[in-house]
Amino acid sequence: MKYDRILIRYGEITLKGRNRNKFVEKLRGSVKAALVSFPRVKIEASRDRMYVILNEENGDEIIPLLKGIFGIYSFSPAVKVEKDIEKMKVAALDLFAKIYKKGQTFKITTKRSDKSFQLNTEELNHLFGAHLLINTPELKVNVKNPDIDLRIEIREDAAYLSCETIYGAGGLPVGSSGKAMLMLSGGIDSPVAGHLAMKRGMGIEAIHFFSPPYTSERSKQKVIDLSKQLAKVSGMLTLHVVPFTEIQEIIRKQVPENYSMTTTRRLMLKIADEIRNRRKGLAIITGESLGQVASQTLESMYAINDVTNTPVLRPLITMDKTEIIKIAKEINTLDISIRPFEDCCTIFVPSSPKTKPKKEKVQFYESFLDFTPFIEKAVNETELIHIKPESQKEEDSFHELF
Repeated sequence: MKYDRILIRYGEITLKGRNRNKFVEKLRGSVKAALVSFPRVKIEASRDRMYVILNEENGDEIIPLLKGIFGIYSFSPAVKVEKDIEKMKVAALDLFAKIYKKGQTFKITTKRSDKSFQLNTEELNHLFGAHLLINTPELKVNVKNPDIDLRIEIREDAAYLSCETIYGAGGLPVGSSGKAMLMLSGGIDSPVAGHLAMKRGMGIEAIHFFSPPYTSERSKQKVIDLSKQLAKVSGMLTLHVVPFTEIQEIIRKQVPENYSMTTTRRLMLKIADEIRNRRKGLAIITGESLGQVASQTLESMYAINDVTNTPVLRPLITMDKTEIIKIAKEINTLDISIRPFEDCCTIFVPSSPKTKPKKEKVQFYESFLDFTPFIEKAVNETELIHIKPESQKEEDSFHELF
């Protein structure tokens, strides 16, 4: 039997109270964005369940897309059947035969939301269990740990049958926790940080600092490709490409070498904060992991954070590199991140950067020049690229100035 719908279960959303519908609507939007290439699909959402009505679209192509959507705990390809016992028995056997392999075990799980239905839960379990046992060679029952769980749900409008449970990404729907700006370098860490932030419901826009001719167009393309990968979760992502060459050259002339990295990070954070303010974001996200490099010691973070009161979120703060790489592989950003094209953070790295910079010292070195006009210029000349994921048409991405 061909699936005609996919039943989506919410997970963490079910813990919400009177505002649950807002989370459901955000999830509905995420599903709609992910399935934009399937125009016949219809999405029906209620407080407790969501259904993707396939309308002859290919469910096997849709399933991988649903796996990556935050807010989905699990989902099941399903069929809708009239509440007629004989028709339900035919549908159950056809559905079961589609995935059954010789020697597997099963159980029946029935939920009877329509209490007026002529058979109760126990009677339905026995009836359909016997039907499958009679018609399936070598099938055995295992109620504790079955290979296949045939789920039958009797609702007011119809009966719904499914026998596969596919786990989703969990978390909260993107955008349900506000918007933040991701400082996207092009390395391994920052895309992972963005992914984890989206898992907690944050909508993100990415900021990349670009320093031609020291960094090439290929390094910029790497960041665009990373953005496309992240956009698979939300359906679209805005990338801000900040021209940073002039500021980096001034820092190299103005600030002692061992403090240049600290000042670079401080000015990057100032620029990111101004973009955040213009775009009405609520926080800044970085890919920093405590102690990983000189600019990520606690003393460095303290000196860098001095330039803003905006929350700076660091989802990777306690992770080691092995853990971060593992996630990067899972979300398919690692192969892009390791392309051998340098970003602006690596071109002017001092030979002996300060690992424990003093806030007062860096403030002193920066006091000899007013960086404000250079920051404003960089922000005003920032390029905006609106990016769709790889699965959507390339021409849907377009560029503009801030």
